[in-house]
Amino acid sequence: MKKIFLVLLVLVVVISCNKSIKKQKKYPENLSKVIEKHGGFDVWRSFKTVTFTVKNEEHTTDLNSRKALVNTDKYSLGFDGENVWLKEQDLAAFKGNPEFYYNLYFYFYAMPFVLTDDGIIYSETKAIEFEGVSYPGIKISYKANVGTSPDDNYFIYYHPETYQMEWLGYTVTYFSKKPSSEFNIIRYNDWENVNGLVLPKSITWYKKNEEGNPLAPTREPTKFSSALLSKAPLADSFFEKPKQ
Repeated sequence: MKKIFLVLLVLVVVISCNKSIKKQKKYPENLSKVIEKHGGFDVWRSFKTVTFTVKNEEHTTDLNSRKALVNTDKYSLGFDGENVWLKEQDLAAFKGNPEFYYNLYFYFYAMPFVLTDDGIIYSETKAIEFEGVSYPGIKISYKANVGTSPDDNYFIYYHPETYQMEWLGYTVTYFSKKPSSEFNIIRYNDWENVNGLVLPKSITWYKKNEEGNPLAPTREPTKFSSALLSKAPLADSFFEKPKQ
């Protein structure tokens, strides 16, 4: 009986250690500081669902499964865990590619936390300069076969003193299915505290010079509103295509 007890005790210790190792995933020190500036890993992982509004669309995403729903009065689209679907109340109301679009704004909104997903490779990248400030950067790439666009690259740039995220560079390879050296750049300088997390109120696309440094806005800011974080997951049926 004592031997059985000891064996069970060893198994419990091993399982606990394995769980601790998984929780202690290593990130670059500077990225960890950025995450902490925005609320921290523990707070982010305590939530199950996020909802926000952008361009009169209500976006809801399950933070674990990444199931998603985008709702408007003219159309709805979503990802049910297996398939992306589109339902239009008005014919041809949605302009775009549903598979590309359904989680596009979620990724922009959930920065910098989505840059800690599994399958990510971190490396150094050169800083960018704007209005006399040099913003250090981290390059984020993906392992093969991760997501629908594993050749995408992201570049996060943070303030050298506060470690708050200030800029995001990104490439788009979804349509070409080929690596690209051309990248877009977004300024993140308008934030709000949502349940302990620092999340964007708006983002602004910028044009850049030949060195990749931002110059001036290319359009009006894209605004996020009605942000809501929940610690309760939604039912799977919430993300399924309506039958009627």
